[in-house]
Amino acid sequence: MSKRYLLIAAACVLGAAGLAQAQSAGAPSAADTVKLRQTAFALSASDFGAMRHLADGPGEVKDLAFNANALRRWAHVLPTAFPAGTGPEAGVPTRAKTEVWSDRAGFEKAAAAYATEADKLFELAKANDKAGFTAQLKVVDETCDSCHKVYRARPPQAK
Repeated sequence: MSKRYLLIAAACVLGAAGLAQAQSAGAPSAADTVKLRQTAFALSASDFGAMRHLADGPGEVKDLAFNANALRRWAHVLPTAFPAGTGPEAGVPTRAKTEVWSDRAGFEKAAAAYATEADKLFELAKANDKAGFTAQLKVVDETCDSCHKVYRARPPQAK
């Protein structure tokens, strides 16, 4: 079994565990919400890396439809991973800037743009359009980065 499928399976398990906890103990804490979204972002980055690597190889991009769909699905629910009270004021280490909440309309617009581009990526993967997929992967990456420039703080400098 490939590493990417194991990573995606792990994300599903984490998501199911989070849902089970939410159903049995009420809403998750701010700390749990931040950890869940950080895990989802890490898995998203892993998917990006796998897709970049495999799209440049000799294989068919239709084999990346699962990854593209996972990324698409995450893009559509991304704003829900930032409920009120889970920003820097929660006292939990997070790189989410206060602008996520103070400019919620802008954040949701940026997330919607990301979801739209991720939808296109998924369709290109299903169609096995390698040139289109490779070009669209760059667009999705740029759309992702444009949101990060406004709504994500830089990592702390190592001392």
